[in-house]
Amino acid sequence: MTTEDKIRELVTPIADELGVEVLKVSLGGGKRTRLVQVFVDCKGGVNADDLARISRGLALQMDVEDLIQGKYNLEVTTPGFDWPLETQADFDRYLGDWIKVVFENPPAIEGENLGLEGDCFGLRDEKGGEHHFSQADVVKVIRAVNWKAISKAGKIK
Repeated sequence: MTTEDKIRELVTPIADELGVEVLKVSLGGGKRTRLVQVFVDCKGGVNADDLARISRGLALQMDVEDLIQGKYNLEVTTPGFDWPLETQADFDRYLGDWIKVVFENPPAIEGENLGLEGDCFGLRDEKGGEHHFSQADVVKVIRAVNWKAISKAGKIK
């Protein structure tokens, strides 16, 4: 079992208690100070208080277990907009959110995430048209911001 797997085992119960999913645990950094990154998210996002609770709880458990020799920095964070949607859980978590589909040859297409079924996912563009794609036919799918809808809603002047 890798150190990342052990950290995931420690953080998962904390995240589950808060209704948050652990997306990834990675261990990096230099020889003197290691960097432990834990990416978490849930439908609607994770608030700062929950991130802090996860961080404090995990740090205490990691210190007790003495998983990392020497110094380490722990970063508990949510994924950015460039986090790829690849799994059923990813598409479910961001169902209804605005996504961008990137192809080998531009242009990309944006629209509302209609979900993933098997290997195919759908999106509804800003004009209401539905498009369906096989995951094998795209380079990546990421979250995006529908600036037109925000502007129309009067949130940006």
